[in-house]
Amino acid sequence: MFAEMRTGSNFLEANLNAMPGLHCHGEVFNPHFIGKKDQSDYLGVDLATRDGDPLILLRRLRDTTDGLAGFRYFHDHDPRILQAVMDDPACAKIILTRNPVESYVSWKIAQETGQWKLTNPKNLKTGKARFDAAEFESHLAQLQSFQVDLLHALQTSGQTAFYLDYEDISDVAVLNGLARFLGVEARLDAPDGTLKKQNPEDLADKVVNLAEMNTALARLDRFNLARTPNFEPRRSAAIPSFVASREAPLLFMPVRGGPSEAVGAWLAGFGGLDRDFVQKSLRQWKRGNPGHRSFTVLRHPLARAHACFQQQILSGAMPEVRSLLARVHKVDMPKPGQPYTDTAAHRDGFLAFLRFLKRNLGGQTAVRVGAHWASQTAVVQGFAQFQGPDAVLREDRLAEGLAWLCAEVGTPARPAPAAEADALLARVADDEVQAAARDAYARDYMGFGFDDWVPYAA
Repeated sequence: MFAEMRTGSNFLEANLNAMPGLHCHGEVFNPHFIGKKDQSDYLGVDLATRDGDPLILLRRLRDTTDGLAGFRYFHDHDPRILQAVMDDPACAKIILTRNPVESYVSWKIAQETGQWKLTNPKNLKTGKARFDAAEFESHLAQLQSFQVDLLHALQTSGQTAFYLDYEDISDVAVLNGLARFLGVEARLDAPDGTLKKQNPEDLADKVVNLAEMNTALARLDRFNLARTPNFEPRRSAAIPSFVASREAPLLFMPVRGGPSEAVGAWLAGFGGLDRDFVQKSLRQWKRGNPGHRSFTVLRHPLARAHACFQQQILSGAMPEVRSLLARVHKVDMPKPGQPYTDTAAHRDGFLAFLRFLKRNLGGQTAVRVGAHWASQTAVVQGFAQFQGPDAVLREDRLAEGLAWLCAEVGTPARPAPAAEADALLARVADDEVQAAARDAYARDYMGFGFDDWVPYAA
């Protein structure tokens, strides 16, 4: 059962345990106890043994339970077990959720009163929560991240789960539907009555700073309206493209379409280059160069797209894309390797290419996303599959960035390569072209803080 604190997981566990053939063993992979608070040994497995190999306890649950064995798992429980159960299609998954504001307020009240479960109403302890906006946002981010991870794992493995909300636990029809999902014959006539609801009041009556809470919640983007949609495929780390200096502990992680040749030549000035890395040899280089720094260099999206248009499309290096732009998108192309005869025609062709890029990056064309025009956001995220760069430099501030890197590793700085001046782009980059680039590369503009392109100073 995937749940979180104050989502009703104790209540759902009680109902599951009321059905013959099912036994939920509690939070057996909680890092602080086994099964329930202050319990350090369960089914002959102590904390040290479980922490050494959690699969031992997982096997013990299965071997000693009459019927289906289960447990409650929260986002901060042992991650090794999460991988094990998600990889096992024979393991049924239950996902229990609750309105995150309600679960947060309930959690704060439980902290205030020290009462986490209630079986006898006479023992009820009352209290109110103080809403902390920063703490709630952190709480919400953790919940959402865990739910996204669960959903992705289910999707990629072709599995499904039984979803319940907090209010569903009181519906006996839903509980019996869960029994059918789990494949047991047992049914309930009514929900378990052992546990009592601790805070039945309206949410507004359970918070001491309601106005502050309302203001904080109004600031949140509940429907994620500010999110930039992303349909671009994930990219690999591209380790074979990395280059390292032989004398300075510097590793360059190029972004295609950027100033890779110029930066590589600068790096080669430190005694030459090591290249053609694979994961093993890159790890060896890192171990052999303590204090190393890795870096990548970003180019303005408009300048990068223009370089791609000239070097890959107009040159004829990508004939299939050239053909598609001409046939489907009605772009008037000069002969391969030939420039346009006038600036206006070049501007119109480049503008059409930018509009193609928006559709291509949005998954709306039959052409794969090329490495030369993939968003720099996707490329840098791909690096992180192995190890993200220490520094993300900008082409227009390359001298300062490279000097800082040299100071970081204690190497005398060398003159930085000059940023490439694109006089043709300066003539065609009007407001419509700038807007098309911003439209195509919205993630890069937002994520890396790019403004409209201006010609680099000579």
